[in-house]
Amino acid sequence: MNRPRIGWRKFLLCMSQRNSHGAWEIALGDLNGITRSAGYRPADPIGLPPIFAWPMKPIRSVKWLLSELLFPWGFIFVGLAVVSWNWLTPEIGESGGPALSLFVIIWLRNCALLSLVAGLLHWYLYSKSSQGAEFKFSPRWPSKTSSRFLWRNQVYDNAFWSIASGVTVWSTFEAITLWAWTTGIIPGTSWSTNTGYLIAATAIFFFASSSHFYLTHRLLHWKPLYRSVHELHHRNVNTGPWTGISMHPVEHILFFSMFFVWWILPVHPTVIILTGFFKGLGPAVSHSGFDQLLVRRRRIPAGDWFHDLHHRHFEVNYGNTEAPFDWLMKTWHDGSDEAQRSMAVRRRPHSSAPGGAAS
Repeated sequence: MNRPRIGWRKFLLCMSQRNSHGAWEIALGDLNGITRSAGYRPADPIGLPPIFAWPMKPIRSVKWLLSELLFPWGFIFVGLAVVSWNWLTPEIGESGGPALSLFVIIWLRNCALLSLVAGLLHWYLYSKSSQGAEFKFSPRWPSKTSSRFLWRNQVYDNAFWSIASGVTVWSTFEAITLWAWTTGIIPGTSWSTNTGYLIAATAIFFFASSSHFYLTHRLLHWKPLYRSVHELHHRNVNTGPWTGISMHPVEHILFFSMFFVWWILPVHPTVIILTGFFKGLGPAVSHSGFDQLLVRRRRIPAGDWFHDLHHRHFEVNYGNTEAPFDWLMKTWHDGSDEAQRSMAVRRRPHSSAPGGAAS
């Protein structure tokens, strides 16, 4: 049986195209007989975490919480938060406003940590190409010739927005919140007096942060905000470690506004600092573009396939799996062919009208 042929122009058109909002996306579906674009795709469809199962599955839920949600990166960020509060954060005065020196030291610490995490991931996966394209979601590599990016270089562009705007907003919110905690302007507590509460607050934080991300992210897909703000992040269809917090300053303000939850709920500074690490360092891992890292034949979880599908298709997977708003709102794409076909059917009524897709 002869394999169907497809011209190279049509292949490129199918592989990379703009949707109704003008956002670039990569086609996953069949291409007139060519089964699918190159690139790694997990074998199993993305399902709801067992914590949302009914009847309840407590053993599986605890295992998922420890081995999938928190391991290894969640535990790493918790450890970094403890180290940072005890040794990498300056003394905070109890009188007067937040000192400039406090902001500068926190900015330098956060910039160094982001450069370490994103820089090492980029060096290992892209510069050194230690595992080639194994477990890489997209067959393409960061662009060095596209006019969509500053200096026509995707990595330089992403690093600029991540550091110049991202680290600045993150560090500003963190410094003000730590100062307000120290001076008693906002409620606080300690590990010695409320250990159980703080453990629970830390665990709940991961779910609360995902809920906050969905709500702010969904707002950013409102057309006026998308075109003026969020499109800067969505230029990155093919993501990399520096893509994580490569955003417009307005988006950074919304993204890091999770800090203000702690102006209402009492926590310890380690949880405040953890908020910044989870929001600021975590995206470098989830946007790495690789499902797993291969280190001395060991596999370490890395990229987020669920969110990678959002960068490809724009109108699905606005949140994370640990806060299943997409499942409730019928925008859950599990990576399967069936989900791909369902998405195509939803888009058909809007295909003839530019900008007609749901925001």
